[in-house]
Order: sequence, then structure tokens, then C-alpha cells
Amino acid sequence: MKLPVFVVDAFTAKAFRGNPAAVCLLENKLDEDMHQKIAREMNLSETAFIRKLHPTDNFTQSSCFGLRWFTPASEVPLCGHATLASAAVLFDKIKNVNNTLTFVTLSGELKARRAENSIILDLPLYPAHPQDFHEVEDLIKTAIGDTLVQDICYSPGTRKLLVRLSDTYKRSFLENLKVNTEDLPQVENTGKVKGLILTLKGEPGGQTQAFDFYSRYFAPWVGVAEDPVTGSAHAVLSSYWSQQLGKKDMHAFQCSHRGGELEISLRPDGRVDIRGSTAVVLEGTLTA
Repeated sequence: MKLPVFVVDAFTAKAFRGNPAAVCLLENKLDEDMHQKIAREMNLSETAFIRKLHPTDNFTQSSCFGLRWFTPASEVPLCGHATLASAAVLFDKIKNVNNTLTFVTLSGELKARRAENSIILDLPLYPAHPQDFHEVEDLIKTAIGDTLVQDICYSPGTRKLLVRLSDTYKRSFLENLKVNTEDLPQVENTGKVKGLILTLKGEPGGQTQAFDFYSRYFAPWVGVAEDPVTGSAHAVLSSYWSQQLGKKDMHAFQCSHRGGELEISLRPDGRVDIRGSTAVVLEGTLTA
């Protein structure tokens, strides 16, 4: 078996920043268990598998493909940064001739379209509802101790818990916050929560670039202690911060150690456009 494989840094124009994803092109059907074995071997937060939907399809001319995402531990229903990476491989390395690509996924059809020096993802927008603190107190205390919390919401569509830190904190606090992820799967083992979003209101621009909000994302339940830049988390954050700020267009920064920028636009049809850049850092052949 020989598979073309790429590693793409997503939501950044600079190599070794943003969120790396592996992308595999499947000319033929792959044994089911091989997806997980390859993802474990790549050992990145996500490995994406692009497959042809019909025997006559090809990666250069066709505009619609199947797409699946795997962490080193399990398959996931939605991954924004690996979708961005997949589109970048098709557009920039395979030279796909179409301006818009459609991916058939566990989260329905997702579209990616070319933009100047970037790619725009069309993702579902997931609302987050107020969450009672006492029901998730142990989880939050385990993760961030006595850090001051301003708001808590839960997104049932993604099983993500959104925790907004106090507005008294600045970006540097969130960047340097030590988060205990190791114990979270034991503390929350009901299956209700599969991801923890920590977020903070943005600061006015000065010497540094202005962002509407900041975030970090943790998913030890699916084998990812901290995800550097997370499109699916921003499908939740976009809904929350749009309501909080009264804005449809926002500029976000995920302040992991690698960091990544996202341009967000809420659409009238209840979906969200998330725009990001990419950098392909590796291409080769996977043999087994």
C-alpha cells in the first residue's frame, strides 16, 4: 500500500505555527481499521482522509469528495483545521481546477472555496446554551483551579463546554494558564463533554493587533490534550461571541503555543464562514 500524504499547518501562513494536520489521498478504499492505525502513526491532532465518491472521479477535476478525520485515538465528527488542510492540498498541491470544493462528512456537506491567499470554510454554526455551574464544577476546578469564571455555556451539538474567563484577565493570562487535562476524562466520564473551550474577550488594538476574542481548546477525551487551532471550536465560539458582542464579522486568535488566526463571518443561512491560511510543510508517500 502506498498513499500520498501531506502535512499542512492550518490557520497560519508560516510554517511550524497554526495547527498541523496530516492529509491522505485515497485512490482506493482503505480497510476500516487502517484509518486509525495511520492516524496513530502520524500522531498529529488530526489525520484527514480524502476519498473519491465515484470510480470515475479524480482529484484534479472533481469537485466533491468524501472526508473523514481521525485523532490518534478515535474518529471525530467535525474538524475545521484538517478540512482547511485538505482543501489546501487539493487546491495548491494537486492543482484542482475548481474554485469551490464540497466534502461529504459526518457533519454533512462542508464547502471550501478559494480566496486571496487563503481558503474560506463553510461550517455549521453551533449554538451554546447557559450551563449550570454546579453540574460542571468538578470539571472546571480540575482544569483551571480557582481561575475566575464569567460565563459557562454548553453546546449539545458538539459536546463542547465553553468557559469564559473573567474580563479582568488579559490575553497573557490565558496564554500562560496551566490547564490540567490529564485528569479530565476521569472527572467527566458521562460522555456529555468531549471538548473544553476556554475563552476570553478581546482587547482594543494598540501596539498589538486587535482581536474580538481569544481561546484555547482541550480534548483529552479524544486523545488531544490541547489542540493548537480548532475550527470546530470556533463554530461554537462564533455563535457565542456574536451574541455577546453584537457582531457578525469577527477576528479571533487561538493562543496556544503555536497560535493561529481566524477570520469569521456569520451567514444569514445560519452557518459560518471561517477564513484561514495554510502552509504545506511535508509531502511524501506512506507505505505499509
